[in-house]
Amino acid sequence: MAVKSRGDKRLPLYSYHCAKCDKDFELLVQSGDTPLCPTCGGNKLDRLMSRVAAPGTSRDLARAARAQAGSEGHLSNFSRSERRR
Repeated sequence: MAVKSRGDKRLPLYSYHCAKCDKDFELLVQSGDTPLCPTCGGNKLDRLMSRVAAPGTSRDLARAARAQAGSEGHLSNFSRSERRR
């Protein structure tokens, strides 16, 4: 569960799975609110385990993996435009 601010309130960001339409989605939910599926309006929702990543961590990990792959001669982590360099 991540927490985002909306004005002066901090709202948790929850991930859900809708049993009716089989879609996954995220919603900012206040305490006491009953969320509905934004796709079909269904209310049979399963709250999913959320994974939290620190800001910038994913980009830094990708940059480090690409640098290591490039130094080892592997080009699979690079886009086509990056391979031409």
